[in-house]
Amino acid sequence: MTAIPILLYHCISDDPPEWIRPFSVTPETFRRQLDLVVETGATVRRVSDHVAAMAGPEPSRDPAVLITFDDGMADFATAALPALEDAGLPATLYVTTGFLDDASPRPAAGRPEGPWLDSRSVADLPAHGIEIGAHSQTHPHLDTLSAARARDEVGRPKAILEEILGAPVQSFAYPHGYSSRSIRARVRECGYTSACAVKNALSHPKDDRFALARLTVTAETSLAQVEEWLRGREAPIATSNEHVRTRAWRAYRRGRAVVRRQPGSDWA
Repeated sequence: MTAIPILLYHCISDDPPEWIRPFSVTPETFRRQLDLVVETGATVRRVSDHVAAMAGPEPSRDPAVLITFDDGMADFATAALPALEDAGLPATLYVTTGFLDDASPRPAAGRPEGPWLDSRSVADLPAHGIEIGAHSQTHPHLDTLSAARARDEVGRPKAILEEILGAPVQSFAYPHGYSSRSIRARVRECGYTSACAVKNALSHPKDDRFALARLTVTAETSLAQVEEWLRGREAPIATSNEHVRTRAWRAYRRGRAVVRRQPGSDWA
């Protein structure tokens, strides 16, 4: 089966906030990783373009790579975007709308240290080849929420971003990669056409378009590791079967949320 690497980034900075430091990549390292992407000769697509290319009875057989970012930190515009433009590569950015600097009426409680993008910066990105997707309103563990709260966390950012962009928002990314059958149903109901999970596995043409597998690039990810991923090696191919440990971890997080009387979050 053809392996499709979907790279997941969070922060591109030489001096990131402490909370995101383990998931940060320096600008120099990021540029070197993009050079590796270019050297593959693969087609680099935005997520929605990729899903469209995979649809139908004869999905595209061209080697493909996707570059994605979660959260919406300000360094996307100041560090990631210039590198992507220099390399001539598109990407998809998933924005947590409650973390925007000009979120209304105010940024979400518990927002981690920034700086964060604002609405004007987000609105400018599609002109530079960047697809904007939604990444919830406040970045909770969606699979620990009530149905009403989950619907709001999935649907509200779509409406906010569509107002900012004046265009449809088609793709969603699950905070922390956590989803469930009911959460994926909510994403469909809200009108998205795709969603990204994490899984730290290689995607493929028959991957679930509402749980696309991604590979997390961290501060410890070597260039050699990225090169192997881009060759379709050194990572498993995603499957549709949910591991027992995944279900057990969800049950634990749901129980913890009940005891604490608040939704799960890695930042609270």
